[in-house]
Amino acid sequence: MSGLDEILNVISEQQKNEENRIMQSAENKVREIKKEAEKKADEAYEDYMKKSSRRCKLDYENSCSAADSSAKRALLSFKLEQIDSVIDKVVDKLRSLPDAEYFKTLERLAERSADKGDGVMYLSKKDLARVPSDFAANINAIAKKAGGTITVSDKPADIQDGFVLEYGKISENCSFRSILEADRDNVRDLAARELFGR
Repeated sequence: MSGLDEILNVISEQQKNEENRIMQSAENKVREIKKEAEKKADEAYEDYMKKSSRRCKLDYENSCSAADSSAKRALLSFKLEQIDSVIDKVVDKLRSLPDAEYFKTLERLAERSADKGDGVMYLSKKDLARVPSDFAANINAIAKKAGGTITVSDKPADIQDGFVLEYGKISENCSFRSILEADRDNVRDLAARELFGR
């Protein structure tokens, strides 16, 4: 073997060694990059899962809160409907009282509304047709206790029940629905306690 062949063999051997070193270095680098990438992927996954879990929990809590609010609104609406239904039944029951009881109820209402001065009471057209003979005298006796007078008018008021009481320019609507509407919150509270025990 000539000197040139030996030199070429040495160069070839060095080249192979250098190639092996470069390949080994590249493989090591690839392993490091892969390991780093897997670490970052795991961290990103963990971070995503934590955020996703918090977001799911928050969405769940918001959904529960919305469902709870919706249920409370539906329950409140149902209770108000039931209370209004009871109020309607009370008005219907008052309207359908026998004449003697009905006009006694009007007299009790007049006791609450009678005032000093000269008043005029207007009844509905239906009530004017069935008013008892002693009603006007009873109403006037009630008015005297309050220091005034009340005349029962023969002109009908545009109401279904109860009466309208006028003292000069001041007019008070004492129809059953009007009285209940004026005191609606208290009536609803009372009805709610009776119906729902609150």
